[in-house]
Order: sequence, then C-alpha cells, then structure tokens
Amino acid sequence: MKTTIGLSAGLALAASAAVAQETWDMPMAYADSNYHSQTGKEFAKCVGTATGGEITITVHAGGSLFKGNEIKRAVQTGQAPIGERLLSAHQNENAVFGVDSIPFLATTFEQSAALWDAAKPTYEQILDEQNLVLLYATPWPPQGLYFKKEVNSVADMQGVKFRSYNSATARLAELTGMLPVQIEAAEISQAFATGVAESMISSGATGYDRKVWEHLTHFYEVDAWMPRNHVFVNKDVWGGVSDANKNAIRACAQLAEYAGHWRAVQYTDFTLNGLRAGGMTVQPANDGLVGELNEIGKTMASEWEAAAGEAGAAIVAKFKGQ
Repeated sequence: MKTTIGLSAGLALAASAAVAQETWDMPMAYADSNYHSQTGKEFAKCVGTATGGEITITVHAGGSLFKGNEIKRAVQTGQAPIGERLLSAHQNENAVFGVDSIPFLATTFEQSAALWDAAKPTYEQILDEQNLVLLYATPWPPQGLYFKKEVNSVADMQGVKFRSYNSATARLAELTGMLPVQIEAAEISQAFATGVAESMISSGATGYDRKVWEHLTHFYEVDAWMPRNHVFVNKDVWGGVSDANKNAIRACAQLAEYAGHWRAVQYTDFTLNGLRAGGMTVQPANDGLVGELNEIGKTMASEWEAAAGEAGAAIVAKFKGQ
C-alpha cells in the first residue's frame, strides 16, 4: 500500500509539473545570424533555466512564423505569446514610438541609452494599454545610407527607389526626392536583386546580414539615428505567470538588454569592415550632404514633435536634461 501511495503521489506531482509547463513561440523579424536574434535565443535559454523548465521559449527568426509587420499584432491578439518588433514601424499608431528615429537626436550608444531611459516609462504605459508587457529593448548600430552609386548631395538621390521600414524612413525619402517602398528586413535581398529598391537607410548590421554588396556599392556613415527592437509579451499571458517566474523572466530580460547593447557596440565596426570586405565603398558622408541632411532632420523633428504632443515633448526634455 505504501508503494502504491508513493507511486500515486509521484504521478500526481508529475501531472502537476506537466500542467505548469508552457511553451511560448517567439517570432522575430531578423535573420537567425543577426545579434538581435541571437540575443533573443539566449534570453529564451535563460528563461527556460530560470523558471526550472516551466516556461520554454522557442525562437522563430527571420520572419518565419510571422512577418515583421505582423508580429506586434500577433502578440497583442494572443496568436503568439511573445515577440520582438521595431516599434518605430508603428509610429502611425502612436507618434511616441518614433522617438528613436528622430534624425540626429541620439547618434551615439550613450545617447541612445539615455533616450531609452527617458522614453521607457511612456512606452510601458502605451504598450500596457495595447495588451502588451514590455520586457526589454536593444539598439541597432547608427543608421547610414546605402546606394548603388556615388552620392554627394541630396540632388543625387532624386528618383531613387528607397527601402523604408517606418514613417521616419518614408518621410526621409519624400524630403530627399526618393521614392519610398515599404520592405521588411526578410525581403531586403530579394528587393535589391529584383530592382524593387535601390537604396536604404539602415545599420551596417542589416547590410552585412543581407550581403547587400551583391547589389549595392556605397555605404555612407551619417549616424542618423539608432532605433530599437523591443521584446514584449501578451498581457493576458503574463497575467497567468507566477510571481516567481515573472521575476525570473524580468531578470533574464535585464541580462538580454545589457548583452544586446554591447553586441550592438561590438558589431558596428565588425559589420562595416564586412561591407568593405564585400567590395563596398564605406566612408563618412561629405560635409555638404551632412548639412543638407541636418536641415531635413530639423523638419522631421518638428513634424514629430507636433504629432507626439506633450508626451513626446516630455521625453525629449528629459533626455536633453540628463
């Protein structure tokens, strides 16, 4: 009888453990080799260990589960419990999401971190209202301009088909006389190969991951802005997580944000050297072009401030006051 009781208790415990275990699919938009995806994988591994296997996260990189522009909605509606998205791509929902794409506001990693510190509480509030819980955010390296020809002025950009990924990039194209084409990261290589796009503004990391030297020839370092990818979880799913596991996930998220920041720092020079090795001309934009872009940046900043209102103004004021 003692043996039977012991076996029954063991089976009950095993059943209880089985019920407690959850598997979360985590869609990510960028290539598996990209440091954002690798950081996400390490975050997932950390969560599995820290929760004692009660929560297992499976990462789906490269837009393989949901395309980049579908991820946020998928997590909001519970189609995926967790995901990563470049929130500046959703500036049409709330202008505040575009704060990290204001030209020449935060152009170094230190400034990017300070801007995120200023913006994070507002992001958390907005996402909470959208049925999402923010976990962590990591920066991209400084954004530069890619072309398939030499460009020395805004006049040289006229009529060029330009890959855009958010409102800021589309507006930049309009103000420089280029033609914006909305293209997600996973589709970049095909877009350049087929001529759908001829240029873009992005980090060296994106260009390196997509081997854009096969189709483009020049990368100009303009350090326009440093957007962030954000990882968030469905609020209803989060509500069902134990306090202990919430703490564990938060701790893993802090580690991921720290690791993602330093990976971005280290990846910057590595990827620019990779573009050079691929045969691209990599150099700072000339003073004349930088001056023209700065004037365009002032226009874009004013437009963003008008759209973002008091909430946006408070973030920028806090950032500049640090």
